[in-house]
Parts: sequence; structure tokens; C-alpha cells
Amino acid sequence: MEQFFSTFTFRTIWTPELILVLALVSAVYFLIITKYRHKFPDAEPVEKKRIVYFHLGLVAVYLGFGGPLYVLGHLMLSMHMISMAIVYLIAPPLLLLGIPSWFFKRFQQMRPVRGFFFVIGFPILGLLLFNAAFSIYHIPAVFDYLLTNEGAHNFYQVAMLLLAALMWWHIIPRIQTMYTMSELKRIGYMFISGVLFTPACALIIFAGTPLYATYTDPATWSMAIAYCLPPGADIPFNLMSGEQSLTFLSPTNDQQFGGAMMKVIQELVYAIAIGHSFRLWVKRDKDEAPKLEFQEYEMYQSKA
Repeated sequence: MEQFFSTFTFRTIWTPELILVLALVSAVYFLIITKYRHKFPDAEPVEKKRIVYFHLGLVAVYLGFGGPLYVLGHLMLSMHMISMAIVYLIAPPLLLLGIPSWFFKRFQQMRPVRGFFFVIGFPILGLLLFNAAFSIYHIPAVFDYLLTNEGAHNFYQVAMLLLAALMWWHIIPRIQTMYTMSELKRIGYMFISGVLFTPACALIIFAGTPLYATYTDPATWSMAIAYCLPPGADIPFNLMSGEQSLTFLSPTNDQQFGGAMMKVIQELVYAIAIGHSFRLWVKRDKDEAPKLEFQEYEMYQSKA
């Protein structure tokens, strides 16, 4: 790892500009839930656990879009896949859980927001858009193009994060809308999402040869790694292969490991979300049972 820290600059490895942006987001969050909370109807103090969830979500965004893991993702596909799993499967639910429901209710009252969400808020749309974007991203030609074009890659990453948040909104709704699903439908929603998520992972896991020139072709790799280096710096080809290489697996094995890790993380995250939905389902049934019994008793009394 000494070679890693000596090759890349502090700014490249730790992405301080992203830390500043996320710190600004954190500051705005604290201002909204404290000083400016009175501007939101029905606002209540935010539980500490929600504050923790939100900031864990920010940490997940950082790990996915910056830091050492992001740089290693330009050297090993497995690291790239792990960073994607963190930012698209872990960050959105944590951020949604961390934002109080009264924050969303304020914007729900705005007609343009209602109209916008009426169009994009349909559950099937969120399900298909994110999984389609994820699958398209892993088509070899698309993947190599994005990894060698920083602007296009950044745009696609942010777009996928927004689509992931849209998909997760239906799994962890923060307010009631016309599209709010029952717990059983949410469980089915996650099962379908898992099925749609599988083809891209299967393509990567079961391919007998490396799919992406970014990790096998020196010319393509040099274009991708150049975005992690200061302008005019020499390309460290020794990191791609040889004794000083940071890759500990062959390109094929690294690819298979990356696809497997992505699928395993997805299964674990969805299993937690399904378990949470099931507990809510059981709790709701328990809460409704006494009401139903009371209604039946009243009907009996009125007939008597």
C-alpha cells in the first residue's frame, strides 16, 4: 500500500472537496432540524437515531464517490463494484430514514412538486429505471466509455443515485402518497428488484474472460487512471501489473469477485429491508386487531 500512497496525491486519495460538500449538506441538515424547524408544519424534534442514519448515509456517499475505495476502483473492478453497492444500495435508505417526514410534507403541498412526483412517482417506473440504468452501466462498451470520460461518468453516477433514491422511496416511504404500497407489496417490490438486479451481476460473475478494457488494456486503463492523477503526471503502469501491482487477483477472478460481492451486498440489504417491512406488517395487524374487535362488539351491542 506504500506504493498506492506515494503514487496518488492527498487530494486524489481523500477527495477533500467531496468532504466539504457533504459537510455543507450536514450543516444545512442541522439548521433545518433545529433553527429553521418552526418553518415546517407539524415539525417535531428529530430523534437521535435519524440523525445517525442520515450521517451514515453521507459516509456511504463519500465511500462510493470518493476516498481510497474510489481510487482503488480504477485499479480493480471488485473495488469499483463494492463502492457502487455502498452508494446505491446502502446510502439511499439511510438518507431517507434520516430525513424527518415533516420535511417532505412541506414540499408535498407545492403543486409543481406534486405534479412532478405524480409522473415519476409510479412504483414500477422507479423499479425499472434504476435497474435498467444499473444494467446499461455494466454493458462493456458503456462501462469503458464512462470510466474514460470523467464528466459523463460523474453525471451518470449522480443520475443513478437519484434513481436509486426513487426506487428506495417506495420501499421506505416517508409520507403517505397515492402511490404508497402496503407492506406485502413492498416485499414483492424488493423481490422483483432483486430479480432485475441479477442479470448484470450474473454477466460479470459467469463471464469466462475479462469484459472491461478499463482493467485489461493498458491504453484504456491509462485514460481512466489519468483522472486520479495530477495534470501532466506520468501514468503508473507498474500499478497495473508486475511486482508493484496493487491487484491481488487475476482480471477474471477480480471480475467474478466483484460481481459476487455486489450480489451478496444486494441480497443482505434487501433481506434487512424485507425483515423491516415484515415487522411493520405484523405490528400494524396487532394494532388493528383491538379496533376490529371493538367495532364488532359495538355492532353486536347495537343489534342487541
